[in-house]
Amino acid sequence: MKKIGVITDSHSGITQKEAKELGILVLPMPFYFDDVCYYEDVDLTREEFFQKLSSGCRVATSQPSPADVMKLWDEGLGQFEQIVYLPISSGLSGSCAAALALAQEPPYEGKVFVVDNGRVSTPLHRSVLDALELAEEGYSPQEIKSILEKYRDKMVIYVGVETLEHLKRGGRISPATAALGTVLNIKPVLKFDVGTLDTYKKCHGSSRVRKAMIEAMQHDLETKFREWQEQGEVYLLAASSASEEATAEWVKEIQGAFPGMEVMCDKLSLGVSCHIGQGGLGIGCSCRPKR
Repeated sequence: MKKIGVITDSHSGITQKEAKELGILVLPMPFYFDDVCYYEDVDLTREEFFQKLSSGCRVATSQPSPADVMKLWDEGLGQFEQIVYLPISSGLSGSCAAALALAQEPPYEGKVFVVDNGRVSTPLHRSVLDALELAEEGYSPQEIKSILEKYRDKMVIYVGVETLEHLKRGGRISPATAALGTVLNIKPVLKFDVGTLDTYKKCHGSSRVRKAMIEAMQHDLETKFREWQEQGEVYLLAASSASEEATAEWVKEIQGAFPGMEVMCDKLSLGVSCHIGQGGLGIGCSCRPKR
């Protein structure tokens, strides 16, 4: 039996296939279309998801049940002595707090260590890779949890939204604001920073959205993350709920703006896409945790 295993949820953007390749486990997150429950990457493809989303079906996200969480933890503890569990940020979902409470109860106390480092999407994926590296380097689960949580604020992600419809449905903007924004071709850039999601900027048209996100990322690398950038310890990230063609063009645009930096790009999870909609593009970064 291996010593330390890593588990995350599908908000990380890691598919079940990728999880097997990494040697980790991924909890499929539930969501509902017209009161019917589906599990990401299990019983609904991305194509089917976006078809339902664009057809006007009522969609809602949900926390995983404690039974589903415990079942996966039990599976993990059948393979590993201890588990590092990295769920979606507590600032976006109550599932992290629920997991923290479960981990204090037998038989998980001292065996499952829940990391709340305020991440979702590609930054969460990057944290999973950091956890695997730390485990390989010989750090204990307690130390991995401490190191990752200490770097909670060493990340940011900007997401440009193509349509206001899903922000309206989720209650983040009013119907009147959505209608006016659609008429004026106003598209918001959202900023996810330290566990919260807020509107960063409003732009006229998609090209200005992309330009605003790249400029924001350049500014962050020159200021907030300058120390890590100068040491070559910043991971450049991207995310997308757009088509493969639009995603490839976006990654190419990022590479042109940040020559010499590798870009790790994921598809936005279906749970995140419920709120963003199709056509969303994101850019972000995460700093390599110092040992």
